[in-house]
Amino acid sequence: MSRPTTRLRSWPLSFLYYILPFAALKPLAKVGWRPTSRVALYKTIPTRLLSRAWGRLNQVDLPTWLRKPIYSLYIWTFGVNMKEAAVEDLHQYRNLGEFFRRKLKPQARPVCDSHCVISPADGKILHFGRVKNCEVEQVKGVTYSLETFLGPHTWAESIALNRNEDDPTNFQDILVTKEGNALFHCVVYLAPGDYHCFHSPTDWRVAHRRHFPGSLMSVNPGVARWIKELFCHNERVVLSGEWAHGFFSLTAVGATNVGSIRIYFDKELRTNLPRYSKGSFNDFSYVSNNNQEGISMRKGEHLGEFNLGSTIVLLFEAPKDFTFNLKAGQKIRYGEPLGTM
Repeated sequence: MSRPTTRLRSWPLSFLYYILPFAALKPLAKVGWRPTSRVALYKTIPTRLLSRAWGRLNQVDLPTWLRKPIYSLYIWTFGVNMKEAAVEDLHQYRNLGEFFRRKLKPQARPVCDSHCVISPADGKILHFGRVKNCEVEQVKGVTYSLETFLGPHTWAESIALNRNEDDPTNFQDILVTKEGNALFHCVVYLAPGDYHCFHSPTDWRVAHRRHFPGSLMSVNPGVARWIKELFCHNERVVLSGEWAHGFFSLTAVGATNVGSIRIYFDKELRTNLPRYSKGSFNDFSYVSNNNQEGISMRKGEHLGEFNLGSTIVLLFEAPKDFTFNLKAGQKIRYGEPLGTM
C-alpha cells in the first residue's frame, strides 16, 4: 500500500486520538492498534488537503438569506468585533473568504509614531526577547533552530550581511551587521477571530522572499507547546531586508485552513500547492538592475493577509539597549508598540 493511501486511511483514527482522552481509546489498543505518540499521529492528518478544500469552500458564494446566520455564528464563537469592520452589514460579504479578509475602519487602529517597531497584526504575544545560541522560542521552553527557520544564508547577496565563509556554523552572527547590536525576535499569534491582514511593523526595505512549502499544522499555542520546531515544519513565507539598524525580517507562517498566504506586492507568490518536496524552498529577489532598493515599506502600510489566522514571526537586528514593552500571553492590536530604544 502506498504511503499517501496509508496516511489517508489512518488519519480519522489519528484525529480521534488527538481530541479524545487516552482512556476512551483503550478498546482500540486491545485489538492491536498501538499509537506511538499524539505528535506522530497528528502529523498523519492530511492538513494540506483539508486546507485546500477549506480554501475552495471559502470562495463559494452564499445565498443572501444564509449569510447572516453563518457569519453570526462565527462572530459569536470567536468573539469578532464587527463594529471595527469597514463594512458592518453581514449581507455584503458574499462568501466566507471575503468575511475572513474584512478590512477595518480607517481610524480603528492608530499607528504609534513614538516607537520604532509596532505590532504587524492583531493577536497574542507568544514569545519575545533576544535570540541566543541560534535558537528561538516559539513558546516558553520550546525552541526551534534559527537557521532551519530562515534557511541557508544564500539570500545574503541581496542584503549587506556579514558572510563569514570560514565559520559556517555562526549563523546568528551573520545576521548582526553592526557592532553593538543584537538579534531580537517576537512571535504574534493570530486567532480565527482576529483581523486577518498584517502590516509593515517598521520603515524598512524588503530585498528578498523565501517560500518554504511544508505542513499546515495548527499553530495554536497549545499545539506549539508540544511540537518542537513547529514553525520550521509549517509552510511559511520569509521576507528579509534591512531597516535603520540593520537586518530585519518578517515571516508569515501558515497553519491548518490557512494555506493561502498573500503578499500584496508579490503577484508571483503561490502557496499551498498540491505537490512539493520536503525541505525545499523557493527564492525570489526584489532587487534587480531596474530596482536596486527592493520594496520600500512604511510603518503601518498594508503588507499581506491570511485566509483565517496564523502566526507572524519578527526577527531583527537592533542596538542592545532595545527593550520590549510586552508580556508573554498579552493581547495586542496592529499599530501598538512592541518596543523602543
